[in-house]
Amino acid sequence: MNEYRIPSASTLHKRFIESIKSIPVTCDDRTLIKMILAIIHLLERSFSSTFPGFVKDMLKAGIVGLPNVGKSTLFNAVTRTRKAEAANYPFCTIDPNVGIVTVPDARLEPLARISKTTTIIPAAVEFVDIAGLVKGASQGEGLGNKFLSHIREVDAIVQVVRCFEDPDVHHVAGAIDPVRDIETVTTELVLADLEAAKKRLERIAKDAKRGDKIALAEEAVLKKIEPHLDAGKPGNTLALTPEEKAISKGFFLLSDKPTIFAANVKETDLAQADSNPHVAKVREYARTHHDCETVVISAQIESDLIDLSPEEAREFLKELGVSESGVGALIRSTYHLLGLRTYFTASEKEARAWTIHAGDTAPKAAGVIHTDFERGFIKAETVAYEDLVRCGSIAAAREKGLYRMEGKEYVVKDGDVLMFKFNV
Repeated sequence: MNEYRIPSASTLHKRFIESIKSIPVTCDDRTLIKMILAIIHLLERSFSSTFPGFVKDMLKAGIVGLPNVGKSTLFNAVTRTRKAEAANYPFCTIDPNVGIVTVPDARLEPLARISKTTTIIPAAVEFVDIAGLVKGASQGEGLGNKFLSHIREVDAIVQVVRCFEDPDVHHVAGAIDPVRDIETVTTELVLADLEAAKKRLERIAKDAKRGDKIALAEEAVLKKIEPHLDAGKPGNTLALTPEEKAISKGFFLLSDKPTIFAANVKETDLAQADSNPHVAKVREYARTHHDCETVVISAQIESDLIDLSPEEAREFLKELGVSESGVGALIRSTYHLLGLRTYFTASEKEARAWTIHAGDTAPKAAGVIHTDFERGFIKAETVAYEDLVRCGSIAAAREKGLYRMEGKEYVVKDGDVLMFKFNV
């Protein structure tokens, strides 16, 4: 299954708390509320058992860009649905579509063969299809303010850039110019951030003047951010110390979000994308002005594959001279852009990918499976994916000294194959 929509229990928990905050309560009411919260906690634990590995508060990647560059087509492609309306006019997407997308990972099939299972469960990431921005969005042009608020809610940005000519598909600015399109979107994000930075400086001015330490620290960082934004540069290109970055995160700047560019080409151009002049311009601009990655995709190809069987899809791609549409590579790159990493478990029951954050220790990784695993963590038995595949079995890896025991301080690496020992 590639797309499902189940709200996490913690999200329901937050919504419940928000709904009761504004209600005057008596002492008896508070006792009742405590009982309800206890029930919700139990439900959350039950939810975790029913859907093991489901990431609470899953990180989101927002698909953004100008109207009619292929955002909704790409969303439909990555989620393998036709949920987002893809029409040839601006603002065909107003409320963002949300989908949970499986992350393609070629390592799962070899693991499944080694563990002698036919069940494979990949990792997942959440994508949000956000309506197209236009010039002046930061001043409310189009449906700007609403769209900008949707961008603020995501953790990373996938900016889709049109790199194909097609007279039948209207471009909001007329001619195709991907660098101009990137600058239009970036400018609107920077202008919105600049306004927010100025307002925050005004708001903390009095506290900073009387020597409040938090206000002084914020003011120092904002005075670095403001001229940077005023020069038209996105927040994610400003050099800050780790301490300053921690403070700036509290400003929720739109242009400070990790970004990746998706150069969208026609299906007939994908095999020769390196010779596409539009793609070359996007790659160069992304590297020099944003210091970020560009992935070439054909959203239309992947959209066409939705209704095909795996065999028909492979034949279709073969005829086009490519092995994939680029969407798989985009999903993998976005997963890593969000700071997510994968470890595996493998048994006769299933070969499964589990999502963790870069830098997570073994107990944290164990908690992704179940909170009891983290609470009662004893040790982790682990072997690197490459070593296991090369050896062909756990027994062979153990004989060669590649299968080892790790404790609570061990930082899990992408590709580790793990088995946890715990006691509760």
